[in-house]
Amino acid sequence: MFKHLLLPIDGSKLSEATVQKGVQFAKSLNARIKGFYVMPEFHIFTYRTEMVDDTKQEFRRDRRAHADQYLAVIEKTAKAAGVACDTAVATSDYPYEAIIKAAAEKGCDLIMMASHGRSGMQGLLLGSETQKVLTHSKIPVLVYR
Repeated sequence: MFKHLLLPIDGSKLSEATVQKGVQFAKSLNARIKGFYVMPEFHIFTYRTEMVDDTKQEFRRDRRAHADQYLAVIEKTAKAAGVACDTAVATSDYPYEAIIKAAAEKGCDLIMMASHGRSGMQGLLLGSETQKVLTHSKIPVLVYR
């Protein structure tokens, strides 16, 4: 069945709960996990360009610290369960594209991710990365709510 799961995390409580379930699921299949986090691109609009380089570096350091913190949750949970795990980070303004691309490039045969269950106007305005992954992925997607 499934042997390599991509497990994206966004730092929310729901994605952390998905990590718990994902690790349990991987263990039951004797599968390995690729923990994954997508950092946003740096954007700034200013006329004071001398500030941009320092700000960009600070932004990257901050985002990388968050990525390390979130991915540590996956690594710790997998290690405790005896599940093989490694992690990866990507930078993109379109997380769903980065998730699909990572799954394909890393040879994952399942993407398991959280859904915040937004619907109606909130779902329309905020969008759903999970919905976009479901719509565009050729790799199976397991959604945890």
